[in-house]
Amino acid sequence: MKFIKIPQILQNIQLKRLFRAFLLFVALCALGLFLIDLSIRLYVRADIYENSEQLPHRPYGLVLGTSKYFVGNNLNLFYYNRMLAAQRLYQEGKVDYLLLSGDNRTAQYNEPRTMFNDLRKMGVPPELLYLDFAGFRTLDSVIRAKQVFNAVPMIIISQKFHCERALFIAKYYDIDAICFAADYPEVASFVLVREFFARLRVVLDLLLEKEPHFLGKPEPLPPPLTVPAENENNAAPVIEPIQELNESPSIGKQLSAQ
Repeated sequence: MKFIKIPQILQNIQLKRLFRAFLLFVALCALGLFLIDLSIRLYVRADIYENSEQLPHRPYGLVLGTSKYFVGNNLNLFYYNRMLAAQRLYQEGKVDYLLLSGDNRTAQYNEPRTMFNDLRKMGVPPELLYLDFAGFRTLDSVIRAKQVFNAVPMIIISQKFHCERALFIAKYYDIDAICFAADYPEVASFVLVREFFARLRVVLDLLLEKEPHFLGKPEPLPPPLTVPAENENNAAPVIEPIQELNESPSIGKQLSAQ
């Protein structure tokens, strides 16, 4: 008959306690992520539009960048749907200008320039397109849209989950913004898992007063081209032109400087 030594029994008890403590820690972390996610969604839900007909006019649209292709040269449907959404808002007169904000880490990887080229091919006039080459993160894109480009009030253009995080940042900094949600690819559920941690990071960034990687001097976009007129029947605003469209020389300068 074998006898178990008392030190071994105590060691087993300690291991069980440590394992239970670890499980409790994991559960609390998961609960925290869930509460952060739920709070952000509830806080901004009134400012997200999925039907362009209900979307109010705003002079500026902020298109949040992403890679055009996945690994293996497969088209990124998040990118494609954002371009379609931006094109739709231009065609329906919901925005006057589009600010294309994204990463520009190398000469071969340039999100703003890629968006510019594609939207131009899709029929959006290049003089309505402005490029933000320092939109390295959502935080950078949103803050720079206000502080550098004075693109307010604005419509943020991205998928709904991304809209929620971007609007949360905008509200924290008292930036006048609403969001139009581009279509979400059905086969990309993995992104929602990553979004839990992205939201935790943005909360920490705001608490720590994280600044954009690069601000630079102000480069205000042109004034609005249209203004909503009052409607006697309280229907949707009617858009009336208030000035002629002028070509902007800054587009060529921005492209040539890259």
